[in-house]
This record gives sequence, structure tokens and C-alpha cells, in this order.
Amino acid sequence: MAPLSLVLSVIFFILGIIHLNWVIGGSFGFVESLPTKETGERILNPKKIDSAIVGLGLMSFAFFYLLKTNLIVFNMPNWIFKYGSWIIPIIFILRSVGDFKYVGFFKKVKQTTFGKLDTKFYSPLCAFIATVGVLIEIL
Repeated sequence: MAPLSLVLSVIFFILGIIHLNWVIGGSFGFVESLPTKETGERILNPKKIDSAIVGLGLMSFAFFYLLKTNLIVFNMPNWIFKYGSWIIPIIFILRSVGDFKYVGFFKKVKQTTFGKLDTKFYSPLCAFIATVGVLIEIL
């Protein structure tokens, strides 16, 4: 399952870089990544520290799946692999399902810029990440 782990590692690395770019003032995709009401009012107003936490979390997921490829060796407790291998996919299953209003496959607000992008890209990406994460564990 090393190829699938490598795919997830690359995806998480790219997502982590995007989030960390926002911390240093980058704007690529920032506005489009925030859910809004039909009026255009943002649901979330993240600070730089929020982006830093998410970015570092995504980078740690990238490292986690890189370790699962066995391309690099780093001694970590087995419980991290045991639980992390399920916690990460569960996070992304929950994200793809969403909050039933603004985020996820079952959202009600779909006509905003975020809503359209979420339907087309963000939720499917989260479902893909979750599916591949589960496949890595069961195959």
C-alpha cells in the first residue's frame, strides 16, 4: 500500500503548504475556501494561528503517510500508527459529510462560491482521502 500512502502524503503536503502560505500572507484560494451564507457573509473568520494549526496538522498527516510508505524510517510508538490510521480517515469522512448546512455533500447552501467549489472539489477530495486511508488499512 506504499503507492496509496505516497499519494496521501503528497496531497496532505500540498494542502499543508497552502494553509501555511496563508499564515505568511498569501491569498491563493483563501476566500474561496471559506463557507459563506447566501448573503456572502463568512461563516468562519480564521486567524493566522488557525491556518498555522491546520497547516501543521496537514503536514503531520503527510509525514504520517510518508512513514507508512517505508521510504523513510522514524521510530514512532505503534499506537500512533494503530489509531492514526483510523482517526485521519474518520476526520475526512466527517468533513465530506459536513454540517448539513454550509459544508459537505449534504449541505443546504450550495449556490455560493464556496458551496459550488465544495460540491465540485473539496468534499470529493475529502471523501477520496478518507476512502484511500481506509483502503490502506484494510488491504
